[in-house]
Amino acid sequence: MDEELKLLAKKIVDRVSRKVKKACSTDFYRFGSNVGVGADGTVTKFIDKFAEDIAVDVIRKSKLKVNLLSEEVGFIDNKGKYTFVLDPIDGTRNAYRGIPFYSVSIAVGKKSMNDVEYGIVKNIPTGDVFSAEKKFGAFFNNKQIRVPDVPDKELLSSLSLGKNYDKHTLRLAKKDKVRSLGSASLEMCMVALGALDYYVIGKEYIRVIDIAASSLILREAGGVVTNILGEDLDMLFDLNERSSVVAACNRDMVQGLIS
Repeated sequence: MDEELKLLAKKIVDRVSRKVKKACSTDFYRFGSNVGVGADGTVTKFIDKFAEDIAVDVIRKSKLKVNLLSEEVGFIDNKGKYTFVLDPIDGTRNAYRGIPFYSVSIAVGKKSMNDVEYGIVKNIPTGDVFSAEKKFGAFFNNKQIRVPDVPDKELLSSLSLGKNYDKHTLRLAKKDKVRSLGSASLEMCMVALGALDYYVIGKEYIRVIDIAASSLILREAGGVVTNILGEDLDMLFDLNERSSVVAACNRDMVQGLIS
């Protein structure tokens, strides 16, 4: 992939992260305020719009022609060859509640998740960065990572629970040690790192902006990303498409989770 595209993605991630962290000390009380409705039909919080505006401004000022798909503005066609699939804040509720586990996420591709060539996810509160380039591996703070060859004997998962639970996640919640952390991109990166053994969203509500970057990162780390039926997951760059997700270190584990 063109180095300039990767540098632009990194610039957006770094600028969003820096300005959001700064805003925590001055505008935190506004983070959870409703400021409209986004292109995906969900309520827009101040923190989402704030972060997205930063990214849009960087792209607008860039000499590179790249399209943008993002949560609030939807699709911006700049007649580019590549599209930046952006989740300006993944883990919005964590962000405005003060829970230090939320990210900015960018995937660079053309039409769907399967043709994503570069992905970057940054945990804004900690500064930790996950990245991957197709066929070149996955990295955590610039050090290459791989999923464990053998999962831990005492499996640790992250599941979508609460009002978004379904029969699959309810069954799994009774099986292994469980966390529910609230940021899909980071939870999938935790699987890539080996901190979690698997991550499951049984209901079809996840969007491509949530997982386009982290899916590449997990796959480049040797992991597997499917839907709840065990089918390799691909999603179009379309905010209207929703899916379930099973992210694990290997296919045998996926089969065990969905059977």
